[in-house]
Amino acid sequence: MQVTRRYWAIAGTGLLLAVLAVAFARPSLLVGAASIGAWLLGRQYLFVRALSATTDTMTVEQFPAQERVVAGTETPVTLAASLARPAPLAIDIEIGLPVSATGTDAEGRTLAIAPGDERADTTVTATWAVAGSYDLPQPTLTLEDADGLFVEQLSRGPTPSIVVEPEGPRNIHVGEGGEQLMAAYGRRQSGRQDAGLDPGELREYVPGDTADRIDWNTTARLNEPYVREYEVETNRTTAFLVDHRATMGDGPSGETKLDYAREVALTFVDSVAGFDEPLGYYAVGDGGITDRRPPTAGRYDDVKRRLRTLDPTAGSADDRDGPTTLRHTARGLTGRSDFEQTLAPYLESTATYVERIAGDPLFETARTSRSELSGTIWTVIFTDDSNRAELRETVKLARRGDGHVLVFLTPTALFEPGGLADLEDAYERYRRFESFRRDLARLRRVSAFEVGPRDRLDAVLASGSQRSRPANAQ
Repeated sequence: MQVTRRYWAIAGTGLLLAVLAVAFARPSLLVGAASIGAWLLGRQYLFVRALSATTDTMTVEQFPAQERVVAGTETPVTLAASLARPAPLAIDIEIGLPVSATGTDAEGRTLAIAPGDERADTTVTATWAVAGSYDLPQPTLTLEDADGLFVEQLSRGPTPSIVVEPEGPRNIHVGEGGEQLMAAYGRRQSGRQDAGLDPGELREYVPGDTADRIDWNTTARLNEPYVREYEVETNRTTAFLVDHRATMGDGPSGETKLDYAREVALTFVDSVAGFDEPLGYYAVGDGGITDRRPPTAGRYDDVKRRLRTLDPTAGSADDRDGPTTLRHTARGLTGRSDFEQTLAPYLESTATYVERIAGDPLFETARTSRSELSGTIWTVIFTDDSNRAELRETVKLARRGDGHVLVFLTPTALFEPGGLADLEDAYERYRRFESFRRDLARLRRVSAFEVGPRDRLDAVLASGSQRSRPANAQ
């Protein structure tokens, strides 16, 4: 409890009367001072009683209109308060918002309940600037008596959570060779029982069934979509290897390789959660593992939180001569001079040495994850094609034993700055990427998919189609 300036002014008056009573030997003044003191004590007692009764019967609620929002968008947040009976106090309630929420000042997000009122509510609009998961602070209550002598501040009410997702790509393509494959998200091989799934009965697809429940083998055989009901009794462990090295930052802001890979990874988490499988998480930066989460069932929101806060790392000085940098240099050579034609093979070959690969972050992370996991392991790799030799060896390592591997690749040809200025060149680089992706997909127990912007891929493929027409005509 705090006292106001008005309280001190009145108390000061009583003290002055007491001093004058002593100085001038006037007992009547002393009686006046005592009366003021007794009155203040009485008002304080009444305030404490009213405060206790009010807070005991008050209900305060605050809730955002949405539990998930996109960074940079506005979201209404409602604050409501009610009393079992009218209170003699003036009550101001300030809605609780994190510091990252903007758009409303303190006065605009304050709800006032006048003495004698029983309820009030208000809605404010907040803009979320930074992605992440937030718990709204409790609303702050300020209670003041009718005479303006005493004030009390306290926190009361719920702390709802809100997830702010980063601005990301909206035109996501996941597929093979330009063909969209909806089954890529959380795809299962339905014919294998050693994966820990007890395949139940097949039934025809009905609207509302999700794509990840379609039995694609049966669908292809019968030429009609079928869904298989699963009973989950699994010892399968899924391990995410998420590459966020510097090359994953290629692309426009909000539409980088990492942004596209992140969207697929977030969707894949939901698929794993649907089967209640253990999920491990390993984030790979230029210097090695930047974050890890032991495989556990449940707590899938924690993996999503880590994915949303992931940013590309900055390559260190030691990476200047690394395979990624040298491959970028090789792609920049035009081959028009004798020197460039001589240099190109050496630059391309530097990433093929197995000794070099053994020390690379993605490979070492796969080795680490394999040593920490047991049972049937599904390794899901989110990366790009900047380090193809390293990735190939990583996939081979991850599929050892009875391991299964899913690879989601972001083609560099679709993300390089100005990469679509020369569509013919972009098409050639995409063809080389597609050849590499197919090589990975031919490996046993390996599936490889491309991830990227649908509109850019369409432009590249259209260029290749136009170029092939004159050749066919000849």
